[in-house]
Amino acid sequence: MTDPLAELAALRAADLPTHGGRTLAYVYDSALPGLDEFAAAAHALAAPANGLDPTAFPSLLRLEREVVATAARLLGGGVGTVTSGGTESCLLAVLAARDSRPDVARPSVVVPETAHAAFHKAGHYFGVRVVAVPVDPVTFRADPAAMAAAVDATTVLVVASAPSYAHGVVDPVAEIAAVAAGRGVRCHVDACIGGWVLPHADVAPFDLRVAGVTSVSVDLHKYAYCPKGVSVLLHADAGLRRAQFFASADWPGYTMLNTTMQSTRSGGPVAAAWAVLRRIGDDGYRELAGRALRSARVVREGIGAIAGLRVLGEPEATLLAVAGEGGDGTGGVDVFVVADELKARGWYAQPQFAHGASPANLHLTLTAANAGHEAELLADLSASVAAARELGAPEVPEGVLAAVRGLTPDQVTAEGVAGLLAATGMGGGGVLPERMAGVNTLLAAAGPRVRERLLVEFLGVLHS
Repeated sequence: MTDPLAELAALRAADLPTHGGRTLAYVYDSALPGLDEFAAAAHALAAPANGLDPTAFPSLLRLEREVVATAARLLGGGVGTVTSGGTESCLLAVLAARDSRPDVARPSVVVPETAHAAFHKAGHYFGVRVVAVPVDPVTFRADPAAMAAAVDATTVLVVASAPSYAHGVVDPVAEIAAVAAGRGVRCHVDACIGGWVLPHADVAPFDLRVAGVTSVSVDLHKYAYCPKGVSVLLHADAGLRRAQFFASADWPGYTMLNTTMQSTRSGGPVAAAWAVLRRIGDDGYRELAGRALRSARVVREGIGAIAGLRVLGEPEATLLAVAGEGGDGTGGVDVFVVADELKARGWYAQPQFAHGASPANLHLTLTAANAGHEAELLADLSASVAAARELGAPEVPEGVLAAVRGLTPDQVTAEGVAGLLAATGMGGGGVLPERMAGVNTLLAAAGPRVRERLLVEFLGVLHS
């Protein structure tokens, strides 16, 4: 019999690296020696405990309350709940807003078009209409006047980002919150990715200290450098939070009572987060945030010196969107090819497709692990641009692109997707090619709804 742990290690060897700052999306590395092992030990101590019933496992209740208190101290107070991640925090903010207004027959939420897709997921799950409002085409910040015009009698929530994931810019929270308050509507600030960094940056107030802000979400598995699976949703007061809770006595078993969408919850994630927060401490987080912010600034300035690239908007946090220097976002450089060239040099940058005024670009998340290694990233990025310019755009048959452009969502079938995958060099069973520029070019040719359907079918292939 093979050793399962050895087999797992072999499988993990094919994944993107989670340490060293070379995976510029998905993971967050503090570069603190021993922190992972410390968190894993705390996780193991509490993993068997069940967060479903705080009276049975009071240790978890204490840990959660202290984690929430730490977040509240950083983000302007309030009462809160630990969730499984940023998406669940955003879902619950929408759910609480919807259920607080039973008088609204078909509720809606008003979001800038740069808001995280989690709000569209919430709309899909909860039957809430999502009204996406165009943002400033240059800064990519939300437009308070346009959002005010979108608020109507059905609006139960207005959303701002601090920062937006796609471009790393902070929306004008105070103005948006004033719009919401003036109409008697809740205002949620999605600070999932920035909430543990922005308090240490030179930005305008964005949290519960701002009049009119009623809730804030922040992920601890991002820049608090805790293991994945921990976020906090803060509400300004307990009355606002109440609609988030769920109770059901309408069956013969125990009365179900939940603070989140989950029932059974392992105590591991909250214990690990609690331990990491105490281990790093306020001064440690201030230093880590400073490193990540300085690294992002150095990389941003360095990209400005690379012919063929530009940073979109005016990012204020640790996220950068990098497009071609031309007005169409290309500048003679195909960013999907740049991504492939970066990967060949040991870096992963996340492709982002064109949407509205935002051209196709590459997303870079900088963390404390990137501090001191910016020159290496910039050198490889410059070399990748030069190689991409020489290679040109990927060769995808024009007939295939035309077919994709002409598709409607209801025309996307499993059989058709299999044919498209074959045309772009995709192997059987959803095996990805080494170079993804062709696949991304095909997906970019599709409209958003068609792209969604194509990727859903592909997801089915991966899981079959």
